[in-house]
Amino acid sequence: MSTALFLDLFSGASGDMLLGALLDVGLPLEALQAELEKMGLAGYELAVERQVRRGLSGTRLHVRDVAQAHPARHLHDVRHLIQASALSTHVQATSIAVFERLARVEARIHGIAVGEVHFHEIGAVDSLVDVVGFVAGLERLKVARVFASPVPLGSGTVETEHGLLPVPAPATLALLAEVGAPTRPHPAQTEIVTPTAAALLAELATFEYLPLRVQAVGYGFGQKEFPWANAVRAWLGEETPLPQSLPGGEGGKERDQVVLLECNLDDTTGETLGYAMEQLFAAGALDVWFTPVQMKKNRPGIVLSVLVPPDRATTVAQVVLRETSTLGLRVLPVERIVAERRISKVETPWGEVRVKEKWLAGERVAVSPEYEDCAHIARAHSIPLHQVFDAATRNK
Repeated sequence: MSTALFLDLFSGASGDMLLGALLDVGLPLEALQAELEKMGLAGYELAVERQVRRGLSGTRLHVRDVAQAHPARHLHDVRHLIQASALSTHVQATSIAVFERLARVEARIHGIAVGEVHFHEIGAVDSLVDVVGFVAGLERLKVARVFASPVPLGSGTVETEHGLLPVPAPATLALLAEVGAPTRPHPAQTEIVTPTAAALLAELATFEYLPLRVQAVGYGFGQKEFPWANAVRAWLGEETPLPQSLPGGEGGKERDQVVLLECNLDDTTGETLGYAMEQLFAAGALDVWFTPVQMKKNRPGIVLSVLVPPDRATTVAQVVLRETSTLGLRVLPVERIVAERRISKVETPWGEVRVKEKWLAGERVAVSPEYEDCAHIARAHSIPLHQVFDAATRNK
């Protein structure tokens, strides 16, 4: 089994938060310092402190600038500095790829050549430490793959060398857009994801949940204070893929990740629930169902459950909040094993019907006529629905 790192970005991310989370999850500070020394970079100190915020203990890492001034480095300067270091070939190549991604995005935003981009803000000494330190830290921890949750984005404006810019910063948003990273709204009225963090995530992370045997959990705190703990939470562990066969030995065709959204309702009418179901399917839900439950104060209630692809979870959740009386939702990652499905067509005495076929281990094991097709024929010819179903099944 390979070692994986999952980054829970519940409060955003910056380069120092990501690196602090690595330290907190198990990367020795001495190992990090040894890797950074291979660059021969001067003018900084690492300030590492154990903190407790909002009841959570974690690590606050800060790159302290002790130089009077730093040169404005262009991409070729950063590339030369890293290539001339004693870092491993993998750390060099990956770190350079992160900065190249940053430069490419900045050049497109400002309408200049990539070689003209200078890293005054995102390529200063602290970003070099954050990027190279994080990549080298992953190698030290023997992390084979990095995964991340959807990226929360704040709002408002941020002060840059170009003046006030909207949040998320143009570079941050462009970096996430390059890889189609899933995002979600966040109540913070400030920048909570920096371009450095966005570049690291875009280059290194796969944005999905995964089965993981968790071995360590760490928190990397950020500089800003919020009513919640401002941290990146890192889960370190071994990937635990699902068994390659279903009970009985019949293999599933495909495995994927979906999200289960749930809420309890005790003051919503049947008409409202029926309409909500229609809207949820229209918004991209894979399945919607209601379960009767007994709630507090002896009230009968309903559990609304919605199965949705990860990239549609935020949109579908908004529909639930808009169309029902709930004040919140439970969000649970779920692993699916999906049998191969094929769609074919059969002829009946009254017309053509689509049929769903289920296949396992290369063998067709079940067929199911499409209800809407059968119902349309039954209405049009005034015949029992089961008669159409029987004819479609026989002909298949």
